[in-house]
Amino acid sequence: MRLVFRKYHRMIALTICFPLIITAVTGIAMTVADEWLHQAELVGFLLKIHTFEFLGLSAILPIFNGLGLLSLIATGLSMAGLFSQRRKEQTRKK
Repeated sequence: MRLVFRKYHRMIALTICFPLIITAVTGIAMTVADEWLHQAELVGFLLKIHTFEFLGLSAILPIFNGLGLLSLIATGLSMAGLFSQRRKEQTRKK
């Protein structure tokens, strides 16, 4: 069963890694540009990249990122064995 979850985990990770990396990097860059550098134009440009507005995906991207992260968490925890019941070994007294 873990091999199946590993397969799905790998497939989801490859699909979701690019949007998540772009979202994280531009989110950090927007904070730095706004709070430290006070560059409003740069913040506007980074916001368009952050929300994938330039591709017309601003409405669907948060749902895609959220579902992808939840799927990665579920498959990762399943592979870690946190949901499986452990068998208790009973010791026999002779």
